[in-house]
Amino acid sequence: MKFPIYLDHHATTPLDPRVLEAMMPVLKHEFANPASHHPFGIKAAKLAEKAREEIAALIHAEDAQEIVFTSGATESNNLAIKGVAEIYQEKGRHMITTAIEHKAVLEPCRALERAGYRVTYLPVTSGGLIQLGDLERAITDKTILISVMAANNEIGSIQDLAAIGKIAKAKGILFHADAAQAAGKIHLDVQAMEIDLLSFSAHKMYGPKGVGALYIRKKNPRVRVSPQMHGGGHENGLRSGTLNVAGLVGFGAACDIARKEMKQEASRVLALRERLRKGLWEGLDDIYLNGSLENRLPHNLNVSFAYVEGESLLMSVNEEIAVSSGSACASATPEPSYVMKAIGVPQELIHTAIRFGLGRFNTEEEIDYTVKRFVDTVKNLRTTSPIYVLKGGI
Repeated sequence: MKFPIYLDHHATTPLDPRVLEAMMPVLKHEFANPASHHPFGIKAAKLAEKAREEIAALIHAEDAQEIVFTSGATESNNLAIKGVAEIYQEKGRHMITTAIEHKAVLEPCRALERAGYRVTYLPVTSGGLIQLGDLERAITDKTILISVMAANNEIGSIQDLAAIGKIAKAKGILFHADAAQAAGKIHLDVQAMEIDLLSFSAHKMYGPKGVGALYIRKKNPRVRVSPQMHGGGHENGLRSGTLNVAGLVGFGAACDIARKEMKQEASRVLALRERLRKGLWEGLDDIYLNGSLENRLPHNLNVSFAYVEGESLLMSVNEEIAVSSGSACASATPEPSYVMKAIGVPQELIHTAIRFGLGRFNTEEEIDYTVKRFVDTVKNLRTTSPIYVLKGGI
């Protein structure tokens, strides 16, 4: 077993060796600009198009040309939300999203509010799920977009995308899903789920950083978005900029691996997560699961360890185990997590939360060590907690 143990796969994933193997020949030899009309450029363009097909296959897009390459899910979210807002503003200037979206959705929405649009932020249950009745009541004749994330990055809650898509379709409203955490981890089918726009990123699924995609439906209905980056007219004018061919090849390879191995991998990772969860619960009292156990990503576990400051716990294990504190919604942000607030976690437990993100290369040995290390560390830290001592915990 090697240290440190990596359990922060929501932040990013390591590059799968098979992805690197696919990228290396391109990095070494295929240097051409795929927009160039000579043999070098044509070969590079073919590589990019093969990647587009692999990416489209993962989410069951009907046409590979529905995939628009971006730099990542943040750019894809901005292109989807702002792009729809600009094109469809004559129909209406109202959008619906949720209180627990990633900042890459919330901030574009807030920017649109400053520009005169109206945004409804749906509340969620203690499990992190929206109520479909709330969604239906929020819809007006001016609503042009519903944006609901596929799975939450902090508590792993998985939304019922098919049900949301059905509501959106019946009302003639476009449906966008941020699938940065879900793509490659759980089954996504833009046809069956009636999703019109889908954002995702390579580095969350064992691919390279700096590469992402936005699925934009071409028919039933044909979705239009206004480009947010202007230049040479790449990606059918929707996203100008020279393509990162090696990155795209890596993205395609990552999608192909995920498509073939997702079911088996999800089962294995879920078993590891349950091993971790049960071990922690057997070794400690006063710990709490944040979010739903049933509607949850297989690799996610978010736990509040009462009477222990999350940051102190994190720093105590930091040299050996890489995890995230659940008390901050973004790096270098001391504010309590707005996701935790939205699901009703008490303030004192928000500050004691740790997010475990398991992944493809974790082992049972690593999980067992993590359980022991956390149990021992929490018990040790609690000896300095007057409240815990007074309640008879020690």
